[in-house]
Amino acid sequence: MGIEKLTDKQEKQEKIVTMFDDIASTYDRANRVLSMGIDIQWRKKGCDKAFEILDRKTLSQITDVATGTGDLLIYWKEQAEKNNVVIDKYIGIDPSVGMLEVAKGKVDFAEFIEGKAQALPIANESTDVISISYGIRNVVDRVEALEEFYRALKPNGLVVILEFTKQDRSSLVDKVVDFGMKKVLPKIGGFISKNYEAYQYLPESIEEFLTTEMLAQELEEAGFEMKYTKSFSMGISTLLVAQKK
Repeated sequence: MGIEKLTDKQEKQEKIVTMFDDIASTYDRANRVLSMGIDIQWRKKGCDKAFEILDRKTLSQITDVATGTGDLLIYWKEQAEKNNVVIDKYIGIDPSVGMLEVAKGKVDFAEFIEGKAQALPIANESTDVISISYGIRNVVDRVEALEEFYRALKPNGLVVILEFTKQDRSSLVDKVVDFGMKKVLPKIGGFISKNYEAYQYLPESIEEFLTTEMLAQELEEAGFEMKYTKSFSMGISTLLVAQKK
C-alpha cells in the first residue's frame, strides 16, 4: 500500500512538471493577462516584508523555489536595491526544465538549478530566505518540502510564500470571483497557451488546497514561527512569512 501511494504521488508530481514544461513559453504572458499585472504588487510586497522583518543590509543568499520563469527573482533584486539591501547570491530552483530555460533567457544575475522543493539541491543552513510564489500547492509532498525549507535556511531565516489559498466563498462578491476563477480564467489561459487542461488545473488545485490557517499550521508544525499573513484582492492571493526558530 505504501509503495502504491508513493507511486501515485510521484506520477502526480511528474504530470504537474510536464504540464509546466508545456506552457513555459506562454506562461509569463498568460500570467500578466490573467492577473492584469496586479500579481507584481503582491510579489513586491512579499519581498519588502521579508526585508523589513530581517532588518539587515547584507544577505548572503536568496533562494526562490518553484521559480518558474524567474519572475520573483527579478522583484527580489529590484526591492533589495530600493531597500538598500545587498544580496550576494540569487538561486532559482525548479523541476521544470522548460521553465528554467525561459528563466535563464531573462534573468542574468541568478544561478538556476533543476530540483524539487522536497529535495533542495543546496546545503544545510545556506540561505537567508526561501521564497515560493504560487508553487507550494503544486508540491505533492508539501510536508517534506517545508522540512527541507527549514533544513536549508539559516537560523532566523525566512520562508516567504505567496499562494492561492482555499477560501470560504459565500458572499455575492465571492461568487463573482469564484466564477471568474473557475469559468473565465481557464478559457483565457487556455487560449493563450493552447493548453486548456493546464488552466483548468489551476482552479481545481486551489479548491483541493489548504486554507490560509491550515498552511500556517503546517509551517508551525515544521518548526517555523509565523511572522506575517496578508490576503490580497478579496482573498484571491495570500502572503505568508514565517521564520526559522
